[in-house]
Amino acid sequence: MRIAINGFGRIGRTIVRALFTSRRDSGVTIAAINDIAAADLCAYLFEYDSVFGPFPGTVSVGDGALTINGTAIPFYHGDDISTFDFGDVDLVLECTGKANSRAVAERGLRAGARRVLISGPSAAADATVVLGANEGAAGDYPIVSNASCTTNALAPLLAVLDSAFGVDHGHMTTIHCYTSSQPMIDTPRGDFARSRAGALSMVPTTTSATALIDTVLPHLTGRITGAAVRVPTASVSAVDLIVQLHGKPDHAAIEAALRGAVGPVLGWTDRPLVSTDLRARPESLIIAGPELMVQPGGMARIFGWYDNEWGFSNRMIDMAIRLA
Repeated sequence: MRIAINGFGRIGRTIVRALFTSRRDSGVTIAAINDIAAADLCAYLFEYDSVFGPFPGTVSVGDGALTINGTAIPFYHGDDISTFDFGDVDLVLECTGKANSRAVAERGLRAGARRVLISGPSAAADATVVLGANEGAAGDYPIVSNASCTTNALAPLLAVLDSAFGVDHGHMTTIHCYTSSQPMIDTPRGDFARSRAGALSMVPTTTSATALIDTVLPHLTGRITGAAVRVPTASVSAVDLIVQLHGKPDHAAIEAALRGAVGPVLGWTDRPLVSTDLRARPESLIIAGPELMVQPGGMARIFGWYDNEWGFSNRMIDMAIRLA
């Protein structure tokens, strides 16, 4: 299948890096990349990454193309891709973070692509789909949202627990690394706490994941609340879920259900790991076995790690293949 990537930021670059390294046999061909930044700057940021390290290959730019390991990828420079010719493109990966209106989200369609996959929550999408939770909801819709990194971590976990035991209610806290939405120094933002220097403090804030759970798993609407704490690390986040399970299972039953769900989406570790150990893990969530706690009556605490860039980018690739 042939894809175009609109927006060569953190997720766009990570998708391309994965396609040229761990996912090079995926059958996905990158037909075009577009970004408003200069091509040489984009090439530099792709080649040298502060989180994932230098790209293990060759990178150059010239003649209207970004060339990676000898493969020339046409590189466009514009803020409206509807003016481009993407008639041979199966899917546009919309990674600008700006596809919040239908007019913007459907630009890839107007350029000639068959479908659009948005790398984040978007009210403009026809459906919001999370692998491991509601992948059947994608249907034939032309514009699909891949939800958020935290929703991709939480929804499959809830889906497993609800299928095995029934979820009565719960609360999730995501311990999330800082992102570009936070300032490096104290700078006014709409939110007071989010106006503080992101690399110096733990910042309590909100998360879109719980609202998206109501969309992805509508039968759980209103049962899961959530919050976030942004922490001064550059990569890898965590989900800390407290949940009351209807079947009142014990520790052994919950562990067995979670271990039985291990695969490309959900992982498991028995090791006492810290966040840097989970960098570049491709799963949506890696459950930390030693952190599992269960009280009599079916109340459980489940903790898991997720690389909010690498794991989410792998789900973008998986979803792109599914949509094609």
